[in-house]
Amino acid sequence: MGLIAELKELVKAAKEKDPAAVSAFEIILTYSGVHAIINHRISHWLFNHKIPFFPRFISQCVKFITGIEIHPGAQIGKRLFIDHGMGVVIGETTIIGDDCLLYQGVTLGGTGKERGKRHPTLGNNVVVSAGAKVLGSIAIGNNVIIGAGAVVIDPVPDNCTVVGVPGRIVRIKGEKVLSDEFHRMNLPDPVNDLLTDLKSRIDILEDEVRNMKTDKEC
Repeated sequence: MGLIAELKELVKAAKEKDPAAVSAFEIILTYSGVHAIINHRISHWLFNHKIPFFPRFISQCVKFITGIEIHPGAQIGKRLFIDHGMGVVIGETTIIGDDCLLYQGVTLGGTGKERGKRHPTLGNNVVVSAGAKVLGSIAIGNNVIIGAGAVVIDPVPDNCTVVGVPGRIVRIKGEKVLSDEFHRMNLPDPVNDLLTDLKSRIDILEDEVRNMKTDKEC
């Protein structure tokens, strides 16, 4: 796809996904997400043709101007819309499907433990809300919504909604899976765990003391 055709699709995606979008002219001139993706197409082409230095140079210049960092090696599908975009980071081996939506502060990154394919793969029509982190070589299915601030480190099947830290599935095909009350009831309580452990130790010591007293009386 040529850059002109790409630009037309990006403008169309922006109009569909951003209620504040007014005109194609405004989108082309002022939308940082559009600028970042167009420049990524260029740097990605250079990267694939093993041209040194310039792909990373372009990506770093775009990062400085837009606040969006996309590694030249990332594979991005059609009509990706990055809304606002400041603080978005997309790692080298990330794969993003068609018609996805990323908000500000999103990280599609690695965990620092893998080699090779170390960044996530997003299916089609995925929404990653503000501040969410999707980490590691995991697959996120089609039509997934990831809530604001979520940290996702496990694969997610199609048609799910994920929230929380760590990310947990709360809806599948629009149906609620687990209530918020259930999650509040099952939050870890380290203080209670420590007290329970101490009580067990005290019970053991008391049994030993009683046994010692019984032995002496005998």
